[in-house]
This record gives sequence, C-alpha cells and structure tokens, in this order.
Amino acid sequence: MKSKLVSLFVLVLLVVAASGNNAPAVDPAYQQSFDKWKAEQVDDLKKNWLVLAGLFWLKPGDNTFGSDAANAIVFPKGPAHAGVFTLQGEDVVAKFSPNAHVIIAGNPASTETLLPDSSGKRTIVEMGSLRFYVIKRGTRLGIRLKDLDSDAARNFHDLVFFPLDLNYRVTAKWVPSDGKKTVDVPTVLGDVNPTPVTGTAVFKINGQEFQLTDLGGDPAKGLFIVFNDLTAKTETYPGGRFLDTDPVVNGTVVLDFNRAYNPPCAVTPYATCPLAPKENRLAIALPVGEKYDHAHGHH
Repeated sequence: MKSKLVSLFVLVLLVVAASGNNAPAVDPAYQQSFDKWKAEQVDDLKKNWLVLAGLFWLKPGDNTFGSDAANAIVFPKGPAHAGVFTLQGEDVVAKFSPNAHVIIAGNPASTETLLPDSSGKRTIVEMGSLRFYVIKRGTRLGIRLKDLDSDAARNFHDLVFFPLDLNYRVTAKWVPSDGKKTVDVPTVLGDVNPTPVTGTAVFKINGQEFQLTDLGGDPAKGLFIVFNDLTAKTETYPGGRFLDTDPVVNGTVVLDFNRAYNPPCAVTPYATCPLAPKENRLAIALPVGEKYDHAHGHH
C-alpha cells in the first residue's frame, strides 16, 4: 500500500511539473537557427561594439588629440600629439601630424574633411590599431574611436540568455500607420528623437493583449522594436531590449522574444543607444531573450 501511495505521489508531482511548463518543445531546427543567430550577435559585438575605445564630443574650433594628457581629446594609445580636429559649423577638418602615419581610403593623409556617419559615406581614419570617424547625434558632432586590438573584444566569451520558451514566440497582427505618426524615442545621451512609425504589432501572451510600435523598420524587410518589460527591474537591461523581425506577411508578423537582445550600451559606455519609448513599455514579464548583469554591466 505504501509503495502504491509513493508511486501515486510521484505521478502527481510529474503531472504538476508538466502542467507548469506547457511550452511547445524546441525542435533541433529551431535550436540550430537560434544558435546561429546568437553566434552572429557575438560576432557583431566583437567587431563593432566591444572594440569601442572612446567617444569624444567636439567643441567649436580646434580640438587637439593624441595620447598626451595635455590634449583636448586624449586617446588611450598612439602618438602623443596626433593632430587637430577643427569644428567649423557642421564641418570637421582634421590635420594629422606626420608621426601619426594616418591612412584614409588606403592612402597616407595629412589634412582631410571628415564626413560624418549621417552622410552615409563616413570617412574612416586608420592610425595603427585605431580606427576613428565622426558621428552626428542631434546637433552634436563627435569622434567615435575603435581599437582593433581591444582586450574587451578578445576576452569576450558569450552572451547569457534565459532558457528558450516557445510560448513567447507569437504571431502578431500588423496594424499599419497612416505614415504621419511619430514616436518620441529617448536615447542614453538624454536626447529625444521623433521617429516615424510604420505601424503597430498587436499580440497576446497568456491571454492578455499587448502592442508594440515599430521604430524605423520596413514591413517589407523586417521590423525594429525597442521595448522593455517587468524583467528590466532585475534581470534584463533597464533601458530596454531590441527585437528584429522577419517581414510582415499577409498582415501578420512573428515576434520571437527568445531573440530579444541587449543594445550595445549594455557592453560599452561609448554607444548612443535608443531606449524603449513609453509606448513600448510592457506591463508583463517576458523571461526570455538576453539577460543583463545589473551589478557589473554598463547603464
């Protein structure tokens, strides 16, 4: 009798455990696709963000730069006095010292007008292992510096994610906008950028209906969403996570929150990330996607 009771108790525990997590099974094809996507995220961080070594906002007039502490802009390495950035209106002219051995577009350079990233054809300056170029954010112009010999990139191992849960892979109804609406998107710099809205994705999780606004994506190619949820208080990036989607098809779009990932600002203080606008702050916890170390990460 006792053994039957024990067996019955174990069976009840198994049933309760099974009912507590009724997520669809993760098939090998999905796991393989997710692993490939995650590896691409790591590669992107190493190539583009973990190599960031500085962000310097320019003041009108001359801005000396180099590794000497007396410069207006102090690089972490390289020649002591590498040259001068001159900001005139929205133009940045760089004069390089001969000992800087600067290369632009494969050729040695001494004086150059540097086109910003907003031009779509930014001027990239090479100086040893350093790469730098002008970025424009609002009315500000600055120098973004990368070091291809970055310890942060070399020593980076992996990203930390919640366990996969296909309950958080949902098909949303796509509600296109009239093309006139904008959403105010805050950034880590304290700016607020009015951003055109192509539409809204309406979906349900656990029987509750929610919606997320696309921020500058293209329904024919894929949406870009910045959102946060209740996990931001303790387990995910406070400013919000990013989510890319496949194209909208027949008025629907798949939101796979397992692929929610942190903005570059989670790993570097030199990025200028958008934060979740008030329209995309969800009153629900989404315990999937990338985690964040609140104690040691960048805010």
